[in-house]
Amino acid sequence: MATKKLRVLVAEDTHVNTVGSLQEALQKTEQPLDLTVVGSVSTLLPSIKLVDPEIIFLDLSLAQPEPTDIVRRLHRATPRVPIIVIVDAENKDSAPQCLAEGAVDYLSKELMDEENMNRVLRSALERNTLAGLTDLLRDPLTGFHNRDAFLAMGARGMDTARRNGGSLVLLCALLKNFGALRAEFGPAAADEAIREVGEVLAKSFRETDMVARIGEAQFAVLAADAAEPSVEILRQRIEKRLAAYNQSRGPWGPLELGVSASYWSSNNTASFQGLLDTVESGLRRDVAVHSEPSMAVEGLRT
Repeated sequence: MATKKLRVLVAEDTHVNTVGSLQEALQKTEQPLDLTVVGSVSTLLPSIKLVDPEIIFLDLSLAQPEPTDIVRRLHRATPRVPIIVIVDAENKDSAPQCLAEGAVDYLSKELMDEENMNRVLRSALERNTLAGLTDLLRDPLTGFHNRDAFLAMGARGMDTARRNGGSLVLLCALLKNFGALRAEFGPAAADEAIREVGEVLAKSFRETDMVARIGEAQFAVLAADAAEPSVEILRQRIEKRLAAYNQSRGPWGPLELGVSASYWSSNNTASFQGLLDTVESGLRRDVAVHSEPSMAVEGLRT
């Protein structure tokens, strides 16, 4: 059986030898290569839909005068595709900013040898493998990642943020009246309410943020590179969107949502599991204070 080809999209000028280094690095692994090379950023973006790449290499010489803006746009267009930027002496200072905007690694033109190419390829392929595995771990009702996938992807996101000096906002939300809706109106109404909460949350965050259903009636959202004041902004955004949504709801009444959130920066030594535990503890306290005792933790994963 033929081995699946690795789809790679390269944007570089004619003086860079990414293609040759890439071919040399993959030759020993016997990994077949499906390679597409473009010579401008204007050609790169439309090529993404045609190629459906698994890895993107971007020569920052093509991305002037605003390389970080180009990387940001590229990452938003392909949030799941690893981006590796290629730098030289003139633009190497842009590399850290490009990593903060979504690139997973960078290569220096002066050091583009087999060893360094293998290093960045391993990083990119590990990310692809993790994304592929977690795509199997999805909640059938909402299509969001489940708890196991959220923990795996969240830990990887925290490692990246810690390495790049980034930040995270982790938010958990609980449909507090899930049990009451199910008891009074039946399982179908409760399932519809879960889908509606997922829609409210998804519309309150960026497409690049990760929304997951991590309990029967509990959701979690991870937002990368969000500033600390955005915690309260996100709360207000969700409250406003939920209030508008409840005005047009069906016969079973409003959705009641408990929310807890926390900000994390790269100098914080907490693990991702530790961060999630902290936010879930806050959610339990919020629900316990504002709910009847028998309803306080309905649907909350412990």
